[in-house]
Amino acid sequence: MSKPAAPRRVGEKEALAVATTVRGSPYKLNLVAGLIRGKKAGDALNILTFSKKAMAVDVRKVLASAIANAENNHNLDVDALVVKEASVGKSIVMKRFATRGRGKSTRIIKPFARLRVVVREQQEEAE
Repeated sequence: MSKPAAPRRVGEKEALAVATTVRGSPYKLNLVAGLIRGKKAGDALNILTFSKKAMAVDVRKVLASAIANAENNHNLDVDALVVKEASVGKSIVMKRFATRGRGKSTRIIKPFARLRVVVREQQEEAE
């Protein structure tokens, strides 16, 4: 027999995309992720496209993946999608060393971060 299907990690009308190793510190990634929280998906893509932050490229890829997952896997309306969550966490840290004077060395830390983007289909509110 096969394994039972895993339960969904997000609710109905929601789609998820995760990047586990984004090169850069979680602090810098969180600055960019904060730009898109709560925005419509199309507006968020435009914000990230024209942002001067280098991390915006990686965030845009994950957001585009979440939108594609919503459309292809969950049959959600792309025009009604809103960024529900854009959470950032720590991932691995590569440790390197640089040689210094008098036979000494110093440590170089190269951090990686995790990014989790959840988009949700929001109903249009009648006024």
